[in-house]
Amino acid sequence: MSRQTKDWDWTIEPGTSGKYSWEGATVSVLMDIRDELKSLNRLLHCNNFLSIPRKLEQIKLNTTKRKIRRKKKRLASA
Repeated sequence: MSRQTKDWDWTIEPGTSGKYSWEGATVSVLMDIRDELKSLNRLLHCNNFLSIPRKLEQIKLNTTKRKIRRKKKRLASA
């Protein structure tokens, strides 16, 4: 596939009988998949999405209970 045809919206027209061919259906489905992948790619490169791990780590640090250290009893030496 050459770079000239990248991102073309292919025209799918019905045949002489008024029905669409399997090749046309395949191209249509591939164009739909391409559009969905572009949407996902935009989402995955969004700054808000990329900052989620840092925000979750900060939430974890702010919400975990701190361990209470109990003092050890010392035995009286005789």
